[in-house]
Amino acid sequence: MAKKIIIIVQARTGSTRFKNKVLKKLGKKTIIEFIVDNLKKSKKIHEVIVATTKNKLDDKLVRLLSKKKIKFFRGSEKNVLSRYYEITKKQNADIIVRVCGDCPFVDFEILDKMINLKLRNKYDYISNIHPPTFPDGFDIEIFTKKSLFIAFKKAKKSFDLEHVTPFIIKNAKYTHNFNNTTDLSKYRLTIDEPIDYSVIKNVYNILNGKKISFRNISNLINNQPNIFKKNMSIKRNEGSKMSKGQKLWKKAKTLIPGGNMLLSKRPEMFLPNKWPTYFSKSKGCYVWSLENKKYLDFSTMSVGTNILGYANKDVDASVINAVKKGNMSSLNCAEEVELADRLIKMHPWFDMVRFAKTGGECNSIAIRIARAFSKKDNVAICGYHGWHDWYLSANLSSKKNLSTHLLPGLSPLGVPKKLINTVHPFEYNNIEKFYKICETKNIGVVKMEVFRNIEPQDNFLQKIRAYCTKKKIVLIFDECTSGFRETFGGLHKKYNIKPDMCILGKALGNGYPITVVMGKKKIMDQAQLTFISSTFWTERTGYAAALKSLEIMEKKQSWKKISEIGKIVKKKWKSLGEKYQLPITVFGLDAIPIFIINSKRWNKYKSFITSELLKNSILASNVIYLSTEHNQLLVDKYFKFLEKAFAKIKNFEDGKDLRTLKDVPTCHSGFKRLN
Repeated sequence: MAKKIIIIVQARTGSTRFKNKVLKKLGKKTIIEFIVDNLKKSKKIHEVIVATTKNKLDDKLVRLLSKKKIKFFRGSEKNVLSRYYEITKKQNADIIVRVCGDCPFVDFEILDKMINLKLRNKYDYISNIHPPTFPDGFDIEIFTKKSLFIAFKKAKKSFDLEHVTPFIIKNAKYTHNFNNTTDLSKYRLTIDEPIDYSVIKNVYNILNGKKISFRNISNLINNQPNIFKKNMSIKRNEGSKMSKGQKLWKKAKTLIPGGNMLLSKRPEMFLPNKWPTYFSKSKGCYVWSLENKKYLDFSTMSVGTNILGYANKDVDASVINAVKKGNMSSLNCAEEVELADRLIKMHPWFDMVRFAKTGGECNSIAIRIARAFSKKDNVAICGYHGWHDWYLSANLSSKKNLSTHLLPGLSPLGVPKKLINTVHPFEYNNIEKFYKICETKNIGVVKMEVFRNIEPQDNFLQKIRAYCTKKKIVLIFDECTSGFRETFGGLHKKYNIKPDMCILGKALGNGYPITVVMGKKKIMDQAQLTFISSTFWTERTGYAAALKSLEIMEKKQSWKKISEIGKIVKKKWKSLGEKYQLPITVFGLDAIPIFIINSKRWNKYKSFITSELLKNSILASNVIYLSTEHNQLLVDKYFKFLEKAFAKIKNFEDGKDLRTLKDVPTCHSGFKRLN
């Protein structure tokens, strides 16, 4: 009795990297039509069925298939194996051919040869991809009904369910690989990304009028190999080994310069090709990836914004209430005045405020106002103050000026060259250099971070305050990061230093965008004489979030809690260093503790630590922005896995097991702060 052979072409339109790819056209046909029509030329098969999903995104695909009278089945989006099972059961097929919708040039002649091999032998599974010798895009897999049904019953891993054949291959008794006489596997004629489509179209146009076959494409490879180079850098089956987040990040880099809006959130800063990258939800100090995997966040807590934890119910309720009442109108929101009054009462040495959404904006606002008051252009800085022209102009005279403040060799490309020698960096705790810059550069404004990595020494801050007062220089403290971490408000309260202006942000809105510039009236009044204005600075939600966040912080005394946890973390880091004889340095605010291992391999070790903790569902590097949601129990969990990583690093330092370290991708260099 003849065996019933069916081809199942799996296809969908919601690809992360290239949406609607199966609906793209080659000539007058869509790619899915092109594949189905080509496969129907086979003399061995009984049916060609497209297996798609129940997702609404695939409705347009189904409409096309219906119109073209192509058989289809709709099933689970994630469990592709179940689609194959249901189709096979319904069709009562004996042999199943698997083809993917990203193989537009799949060749029916190769298929027929492989089917003949299957019919003459007892193979449970036969393919032309283990190992591949055909170009990517000619992939064909053939397996028995029995193998498929066993896989459907026993396969449990999401990878096996999504990719259909891995479980079959692992458990098949008899397998075979169909090889091409020449290895052409480095060539890519699949369609997974937009760049693939351009190559496919080019090949189609060149062969237009001729038979689109593997033989003719092979001749084209031999005679015109350059036309295939455009997408050859993409690794074969790369997508099957990548998470949703990694796929989306790869796509993002083709659409967004740099991939995202914030350097500190780029996955390369943590663990290239491994970091989860995107989140679906967050709560407390936990984050869920796009695959819905839950991670404990012992890293940046969104770069220090969520001091009360993610999605604080009271802050969120306040924002939701504000949104329900209307977040914008032609009139101003009263919360703006209420927040201004609240912040001034917390810092009575200031008289007035200006609000914006981000730290970079407020740093630029503060510089504009201070320059207007001082009537001088030149600014002395210490620390990181954002991405705007005024700050990056420090690197116009030398690319090394901001090397210890930001990234080494940061290019000031695009910054007006006329700003050269207007911004002058000085080192933290180096008072003599500070004096020299102020004396020789006609400084009118000093902007600095109060504290980041090391404590002020020898009355450094007091001396700066005294000098600025004597020379009538405007002193600005940038406390976007340090604010609310060790005090209720600006960290300068701890040192009893009263600057002329201060910037608070990040933690102020517990994840909602709101930043403030506070200052003395005589200085802040200059904002009326220069133009500083923006529509979305009047948006209501940031003010509502900040008012509720301040209320909760004061009630909980959040700064005390996170500082105490930070002291425990620092102590435990030092103990681990001593236990495993690793030269560890611990520094930073108690609420933002940082450590480094003093080794030439440090960058690799940092990546290794991230990798090891990631395996245990913990997001971590060498810095922790603590929140009120972190507690002793979670700290103990973090150190349980960190200690195991330290034990392995001790082996690396002793020259043992270095192959393990070599396999870990190295993180890129991050922000390097001066103080």
